[in-house]
This record gives sequence, structure tokens and C-alpha cells, in this order.
Amino acid sequence: MLILNEKDMRSAVSLTQVMDQVEEAYRIFASGDFYMPDRPSVTHGDNTLLFMPCFLKDGFGTKFLTLFPNNPKKGLKYIDGLMLLNDGETGKTLSIMDGSYLTSLRTGAVGGVGIRCFTAEASQSLGAIGIGTQAFYQILYGVEARELKDVYLFNHSPKDFDTYIADLKAALGSDREHPNFHVCDSAEDLVRHSEIVITTTTSAQPVVPNDPDLLRGKHFIGIGSYKPEMRELPDAIWQLVDHVYTEMPFACEESGDLSQPLSKGLLTLDQVKFLGDLLTENHRPKPPEKGETTFFKSVGMGLLDLKVAQLIYAEAVRKGLGQQVVF
Repeated sequence: MLILNEKDMRSAVSLTQVMDQVEEAYRIFASGDFYMPDRPSVTHGDNTLLFMPCFLKDGFGTKFLTLFPNNPKKGLKYIDGLMLLNDGETGKTLSIMDGSYLTSLRTGAVGGVGIRCFTAEASQSLGAIGIGTQAFYQILYGVEARELKDVYLFNHSPKDFDTYIADLKAALGSDREHPNFHVCDSAEDLVRHSEIVITTTTSAQPVVPNDPDLLRGKHFIGIGSYKPEMRELPDAIWQLVDHVYTEMPFACEESGDLSQPLSKGLLTLDQVKFLGDLLTENHRPKPPEKGETTFFKSVGMGLLDLKVAQLIYAEAVRKGLGQQVVF
């Protein structure tokens, strides 16, 4: 059994490899050639335990995640857990990986694929609302997917932005030109300056201003809302888009960004489209024109974790990374 920690996983794959693998996962989803039950969720107080199993012909895997919102105050991860990767024929566990890093890596890649598909190619500015681990990876993938000149940051609570920006620059490396980083005083200011807006919060109320004139012509990627009571985008978005793209029908029940407007009649099921239907073999949709408003809502799914875990495992074996353990 191969044990892979964050350092091993980071060394195994590039951001572009992971984005390409996530696109392939969406193509598999559209084909239906997989088995993925709705992910069980157990809530106790403010804390949540998620199980995300998925099966393919050549293997299966299960991600176990804990989401403890009070952990950051203790200097601990909000999201923690493990990914188990198994052989499809024997069920043997091939690898145990850091589930927290896998989540950051593949969810960042989801945002990157969203940028590839739903933002104008000439986009040069990105804004992130909710500055934490997930926004960190959304920004890394954003820089990989588009030639960004400016990145805007906003957080509703105090944040050590100097350290955060220094860590981003270190992660981006010294072999490329970095975008300019700007700290905003409000979400309104961030949206005004950004062509691409990514939200990565667990807010129960929209974090983007409810102003259609301010939102018009922007590209929105919603990452944070994973429960029906959570919501990041306001009602105004439905005045500007004809449809929303997401990953799977279950997203309409799971995320308040879709379930709440559906219940209000602001959104209808025929306006909900699925990203996998746009991705044919070796092809992605033509990006929108500058000035068009788009909205991509991600809730994640076990198929993404499984495909990215398979890639990491294969590359780790090829490169001789990780620690072999015999039980």
C-alpha cells in the first residue's frame, strides 16, 4: 500500500495535468460509465462528516472528509480527511492519500476548468471572496488557466493578507510573472474591478452584492455552498444569465445557490445545464465573448476525487514517491 502525503502529491502532478484529468472526469460523467451513489453526510452540531465513494471499471475509491468550522480558530484545518484508492478487480487498497490536499487540488482544478470553459479568453482580472485554503488554490489554477494581470481579495473577517499573498507568490514560483494582488474593502469593490469572481465561503447569505448592473458582464464561479442553507450568489444573477452550469442533478438539491432560486421560481430545471455535456473528446466549448455574464456552480463529486487520485497514484509510482506500507 502506498502512503502519499501532501508533499508527495504535490510533487507527483502539475496543475495542468489535474485540470485535464478533471475534464476527463466530466466526460465520464456525461457518458454514464461509472457508479457514484449520492454522498452520505452526517452532521453533529456544527460539524460534518462526508463519505464520497465512486466506482469505475478500473478501480474505485472513497474519500472521507471532516468539516469542522471552529478548527481555524484552533490553528487546524477546516477540512481534513483521507482518500482510499482501491483495485477494481480485487478490492485491495492501493493507496491512502491526504484527503484535505486532494480536495483542495481537485476543487481548485474544478474552478480552473470553469475558467477555461466559462470565461472570456482575454480575461485579465480575478476576484476571490472568502480568503482561505480553497481560494488559495482557485487563484493558483486561475493563473494557470488565464493570463491574469490582477487578483483582488476580500474577506468578511480580518485576515493576514501580507502572509497570504507572500504564500501565493511562493506557490506560483519564480519562473513566471506574478499578477498584481489587491486587497479590497468590500465585495462590491472586488466585483467592480474583477472580470472573474470566485466565491469560496460557507455563508448562509449571498456574499456578492444584489446589483444586476454591477454583476453584468462578469463570470461567476461558485465553490463554497455545499448545503441547502448556504448561498453565495444573489437573486440578481438570474436577471443576467439564461442558464447555469453545474456538475450533476443532485447539485440542485445540495446547494442553496440552486435549490433556493428553484424554490422561488427564479430558476427552472431546464435552465440547469451540465458541464460534462459540453466536453467531448479532446474538446471544450468555445469560451464566451467579453461582456457576457456566466455562472458555473460546483458542488464537487466523488468521481472527481477518484480520477485525480488515480492520476496522482500513477504518477507517484512512476516517480518513486511516497512510502510503501505492508499491514
